[in-house]
Amino acid sequence: MNVSKKDFSPTVKKLKNVPMDNIENTDLFESYLKTKNFTQVFDKMLWGEGPCYIPRKDMLIWSDNPNNRMLKLFNGKVSEFRNPSNFCNGNTLDNDENLISCSHGGRCLYKSEDFKNFEVILDNFNGKKLNSPNDIVVKSDDTIWFTDPPYGIISDYEGYPGKQEYGGCYVFRFNPKNKQLDVMNKELDRPNGIAFSHDEKKIYIADTGENIKFLYVFNLDDNNNLINKNLVYDFKPFFSDGFRCDQNGNIWTSAGKGIKCFNPEGEIIGQLLLPELVSNLEFGGKEGNILYVTATSSLYCMELNQIGAKYK
Repeated sequence: MNVSKKDFSPTVKKLKNVPMDNIENTDLFESYLKTKNFTQVFDKMLWGEGPCYIPRKDMLIWSDNPNNRMLKLFNGKVSEFRNPSNFCNGNTLDNDENLISCSHGGRCLYKSEDFKNFEVILDNFNGKKLNSPNDIVVKSDDTIWFTDPPYGIISDYEGYPGKQEYGGCYVFRFNPKNKQLDVMNKELDRPNGIAFSHDEKKIYIADTGENIKFLYVFNLDDNNNLINKNLVYDFKPFFSDGFRCDQNGNIWTSAGKGIKCFNPEGEIIGQLLLPELVSNLEFGGKEGNILYVTATSSLYCMELNQIGAKYK
């Protein structure tokens, strides 16, 4: 697998030696763990992102964004899934298990039904280019929610240099049935990770702007509008990048060189440490109890006594 001659990003270099805070795990969090040791599955990336487990294939796919490729873990072996990927970042499945990907290079959303052919399903807002769709989640009503910061257009490291055309960094909701695109939030500086709670009554969104390293949670009203914004945690000097909910509504999030877990009330209940800066995570495996973690150069995994929300 050939990769580019790019180096690790300035963010990775700046934070790799910053110590993590000490968090005492609660008994509840300890009950979720079969081990505290991660298995390193793969270690040849610049910035792994967007892990997405595909149940019908028993396969994990994820992005190696700066190297402009996607990888897959299938039958215990890692190989290239898509190269070039047009700098895909976040990935998820729709309710028919089609792959939906955020492309920094294409400034668009891709859909693939067969995991071989990719079609653009959205690439503009009111006729103006999107910034660089970053992370994505699909609700049970089939709507696609995604964040649109400019990380893919500010340099050629994870996309192509370009200009912001619509004048903001929004959180969008796209209805693939009628092609309607709605702005759900325009107040965050650099919206990044996004995930629903296990019951879809809340939505978690990270903001990773300059000196802003927050994870927020919003309630959804009867019309799916975001209300009651609350701060979950300030991660400075690190940041919350990607996250998932488990079956009990706990949110597991990347948090520097580790993963922090918060209960539905927003209280921290535990932490797992890793040797590299973590970007994202995913619950996978046939039982939904394998925690996959993308962390800078590596993919890690760990078996849990807990399952992801979509497996309940």
